[in-house]
Amino acid sequence: MAVLTEKTLEDILSYLEKSISNLAKEAFENLEFEVKSQAEGFLQNQFEIRLENLLVAKGSSIHHLESGMKNKIIQRKQKILDQISKQYKN
Repeated sequence: MAVLTEKTLEDILSYLEKSISNLAKEAFENLEFEVKSQAEGFLQNQFEIRLENLLVAKGSSIHHLESGMKNKIIQRKQKILDQISKQYKN
């Protein structure tokens, strides 16, 4: 497994933020997600799946990251989901 740099992790998180934001736009416009909690759970799962896929593509895995990097991911994920929740609350 490769060691991830802070820059690479930041690039991955920036990409994920754009990707999940676009997915949220589609999800909240789609009638299949009439219940907000369903969409939020879907977005959380997609964040985790996409994160792991991006890490694997870089020769790493969430299990191989340092705790500081894991904490950064958790904080960024929460920030992204909070922003989406505020944006589509109405």
